[in-house]
Amino acid sequence: MSDVKKEKAVKLADPVAASIDPATQEMIARAHELGVETVFDRAVNMKPCVIGIQGTCCKNCSMGPCRLPLPKDGIKEDDIEVRKGLCGASANTIAARNFARMVAGGAAAHSDHGRCVAEVFLSVARKETDAYQIKDPVKLRAIAPDFDVATTVEVDGKQVDRKIDEIALEVAEKVINEWGKPEGELYSVKRAPKPLYEKWKKNGVLPRNIDREIVEIMHRTHMGVDQDYKNIVKQCTRSAIADGWGGSMLATDIQDVLFGTPTPIQSEANLGVMKEDHVNIIVHGHEPVLSEMIVAVSQKPEIIEYAKSKGAKGIQLGGICCTANEMLQRHGVPTVGTFLQQELAIITGACDAMVVDIQCIFQNVANVAKCFHTKLITTHPIAKMEQNNVIHIEFDEHYALQDAEKIIKIAIDNFQNRKTEVMIPKHKSLQVAGFGVESIEYHLGGTYRGSYYTLNDNIINGRIRGIAGVVGCNNARTRHNEAHITIVKELIKNDVIVLTTGCNGIACAMEGLLTPESAAVYCGPGLAEVCETVGIPPVLHLGSCVDNSRILLAATEVVKAGGLGNDISDLPAAGSAPEWMSEKAISIGHYFVVSGVYTVFGLHLPTSGAPVFHDYISKEIEKLYGGKWDVEADPIKHAQLMIAHIDKKRKDLGIDKARERVLMDMAARQALDA
Repeated sequence: MSDVKKEKAVKLADPVAASIDPATQEMIARAHELGVETVFDRAVNMKPCVIGIQGTCCKNCSMGPCRLPLPKDGIKEDDIEVRKGLCGASANTIAARNFARMVAGGAAAHSDHGRCVAEVFLSVARKETDAYQIKDPVKLRAIAPDFDVATTVEVDGKQVDRKIDEIALEVAEKVINEWGKPEGELYSVKRAPKPLYEKWKKNGVLPRNIDREIVEIMHRTHMGVDQDYKNIVKQCTRSAIADGWGGSMLATDIQDVLFGTPTPIQSEANLGVMKEDHVNIIVHGHEPVLSEMIVAVSQKPEIIEYAKSKGAKGIQLGGICCTANEMLQRHGVPTVGTFLQQELAIITGACDAMVVDIQCIFQNVANVAKCFHTKLITTHPIAKMEQNNVIHIEFDEHYALQDAEKIIKIAIDNFQNRKTEVMIPKHKSLQVAGFGVESIEYHLGGTYRGSYYTLNDNIINGRIRGIAGVVGCNNARTRHNEAHITIVKELIKNDVIVLTTGCNGIACAMEGLLTPESAAVYCGPGLAEVCETVGIPPVLHLGSCVDNSRILLAATEVVKAGGLGNDISDLPAAGSAPEWMSEKAISIGHYFVVSGVYTVFGLHLPTSGAPVFHDYISKEIEKLYGGKWDVEADPIKHAQLMIAHIDKKRKDLGIDKARERVLMDMAARQALDA
C-alpha cells in the first residue's frame, strides 16, 4: 500500500493475543489487510535485550557497554565481587545508576510539563496573553498559602480579600522559581503529612529545587562518581519527590487554576467515538496548554460552519494518552484510546489530523499517516519528527487561538481528501471521569459537610477494605489492557476502591468500569453499597499521569480525616502499575514508595540482575519511608499482593475484625451525644 512496509514482516501479531479489546483487535486485523505495520507486529519480531531487562548493562562510557548478566544458576556470594565492568563497577552500582537515570528521565518529563504550564501561568499573571484566563480563582486562593502568599490584606484594621490579579502574580513568581531557586526547599513538600515530611528531612532527601535534583542524578551516575547503590538511591529519592510533590503537583494545581478544577463529567471511550461524517481531530500527548485551545476554537460557530462548507456535519475531537485525560476531565471530550492505540486511530481512515505535543508519541505514526490522508502535526519545539510528511506548527501561548485555528482548518480542509474506505469500530463505552481531591470530598459529604470522614468511616467499618492507586502505561510486551483490567476487577471484587490515572484510566473506561452502575456488577457487597449510596463508580478517574499528585493529596486528606493512622504509610492502601513502560513510571513508582506506599509493578523491574540492590528497594527501604517496591507479572497474584498488604495494614490499625451493624434508635443516638 505504501513504503511503510516494503518487506513483509517475518510474523504478524495475532489480534486476539495482542489485545483484550475488540476494537483494537479489529484494527490490527485491518492493518494486516492493508499491509500497514504497527507496534503489535514489531513486538512479535523484536525481542527485548535480556541483560537490559535485568538492569545490568552499563553504557555510561565508551569502554562499554559492559554487560553483567545474572548467572543462569543464580547469584552466589562470591559472584558479587566477580561480576564487574571494566572500571570495576558492580552489578549493584550499574543497576542503581540505570534505575536513577530512569527516575531522572521521568522526573524531567513531568517537571518540564509543569514548567511549561507555569510559564503560561506567569504570562497570564503578567497580562501578556488574552487566550488564557484564571478559570478557578477559588483554587488559586486555596493553594496560595502553600507558597506563603497572603490572600487577605489589612485595610482600616480589617482583613479584606486581596485582588485575584495580585495573588496570581505573586504565586506565579513563586511557582516558576521552584525549578531553579538557589536555596531552601520546595514549598509543596510541606503539604505531605508531618511524619512523612520529618522522615524526608531526617534522611536528607528534601528537594532543594526541581532542576538541581535531576542534574545531580546525571552527575552522580557519570562514570567514576557515585559508586554506592544506597547513596545513589538517596539522590533518586530526592529527585522523585521533586517530581511527585513538586513538578507534577505544580502542573496539576496550575492547570486547575488556568483551565478549571475538574468535576465529574460523562463521556465515552474507545475508537468507536470517531465519526465518519465529521472532521476527526485526534489530540495526542500530555500538555493541556495546546488542547485547551483546540477545544475552544473547535466550538466556535464560524469554525463549525467552515467544516460544514467542506461537506462534514461537524468536528469530532478525541484524545489519546494523557491529553485525552486532560480534555476528558474538563470538557467531556471522548477518549479515542490508550498509548498502544495511537497508530490504530489513523488506520480507521477517518483521522483527518493527529495533533501531537510531547511524550509517548510513536515516531511510526508518521509512517502510518503516509498510508492514509491523515495530516500529522507536531507543535512543540522539543518534539519534532524527521519524516518529511510531518507538518510542524510551533504553538505559542501568546498566539494560542490563532495557532489552534490554523491547525483545525488544516484538518477541515483535509476532510475531502480521504483516500481509503473508512472503517471505525463500533465499540465504545460510557464513562464518568473528572474526580479529584475536591470533588471526592464533595461527593462524600456535600457542599456544607464535605469531608473524607465518610471514606475513612467506611474503611474502618469494613465496607471498603482499602484504597488502591492503579496507574500507568500500556506495554506491547504484554496483552494490551489485560493486566490493567484483571487487576482492577480483582481489587474491586474484594471491596478495594480504585483511584486511577493515565492509560489505566482509559483502559478501565473502555471496559465500562468508570460508571456507577458497574459497582453492582463487579464489586464486593461492601464497596457496591458505598458506590450505590454515594453515586460514584468503584474506579475513580483522577486525570493524567501528572495528576498522580491528586492521589498523594487524597491520601493526605484521608490521614487528616483521622482514624487510620498518622501517615500515608499507615493507611490500608497500595499502588500498582500493571503494564508500565516509560521512565516516568519508574519516577512515579519511586515517589509513591518513598511517600509510604507499597507499590507493585507488572512485567518486570530493571533490577533483577542485581539481587542485593533489588532487595534494598523491595525490603530495606521500607524501614526509611514506610513503602517498598514489589514486582509481579501475574495479574491475579499482583492484585492479591496488594490485598494482602491492605489486610496487614488493617490488622496493624486494629480494624481487621468485622463489626456488627446496629440500627440506632433515638435513645441510642441521645446516649452517644451525652
